[in-house]
Amino acid sequence: MIGSHDLTNHNDNPGTKYITGGYPKQKQSQPSLTEATKSHPDRGEDTYHGAGKLLGKRALITGGDSGIGRAVAIAYAKDGADIAISYLPNEQTDAEFTAEQIRAAGRTVLLIPGDIREETYCVDLVTDTVATLGGLDILVLNAAYQKNRTGSENLSRAKFDRVFKTNLYATLWIAHTAIPHLRPGASIISTSSIPASGPAQALIDYAMTKAALVAFTQALAQQLGPAGVRVNAVAPGPSWAPLSPAASWSDTLSSFGQETALGPAVQPAELAAAYVFLASPEASYISGAVVPISFECVSPHLIAPVISVQK
Repeated sequence: MIGSHDLTNHNDNPGTKYITGGYPKQKQSQPSLTEATKSHPDRGEDTYHGAGKLLGKRALITGGDSGIGRAVAIAYAKDGADIAISYLPNEQTDAEFTAEQIRAAGRTVLLIPGDIREETYCVDLVTDTVATLGGLDILVLNAAYQKNRTGSENLSRAKFDRVFKTNLYATLWIAHTAIPHLRPGASIISTSSIPASGPAQALIDYAMTKAALVAFTQALAQQLGPAGVRVNAVAPGPSWAPLSPAASWSDTLSSFGQETALGPAVQPAELAAAYVFLASPEASYISGAVVPISFECVSPHLIAPVISVQK
């Protein structure tokens, strides 16, 4: 098996095992921190149990200090991988907690603070990872910026640039630097989002970048397939992480995620197994896929994209 969850209350109902009703009203500035988040997300510290699926692998995870990135880092470490994570300098407290969890799993961790909107940092991020860990087998392009908007007419160029540089430019810079280091069997996994196929009006710029990540995933899968490198993405629906209260209007948190049939927003720990699977040998013939994790109506191309390799 890929990994498992052991919930102490033994509640198997995904809609109620973490929270009933909505999330508490709160407000955070960005970048947001875990300790300031009311109703702490589950990142798998106690609930995820690895099965050695990534033993000896070396992974770089952007935005690995908190939220989904932390859950993936913890799961990867528990499944046997050494980890490098990127994060903003003022997220050091979150990064140190994640590092403690990785070390507790008996794995090596490298913390590399910086701003992925800067190309030189993105290049150094990869080269430092390769130099310290001795190579790179898994690249998780997870870091993102999201903010609810009141209308496209209020979207300034500075706001637009912040979203696109964080969510897209950095993806290209990091992937470009990493590709020469990837060997057959390596894996690139991006974090897209359900708004890529069903955008909300309040997330116009964010949804644009997540749709672009779908195209990036499927195009790069064609490019790297002959080299034995797989490229996939995970597209979560509403997920509960420090980013959520920082990106949303406070008054909407009581209903956050309730539009899905399963109820409240998914927890980061519930997403981690998908990232483990896509990076593992069990997914050796899966590439160009965008895996939706949400009980919502999604576009069929997110589930079964058509990929052809141009010879």
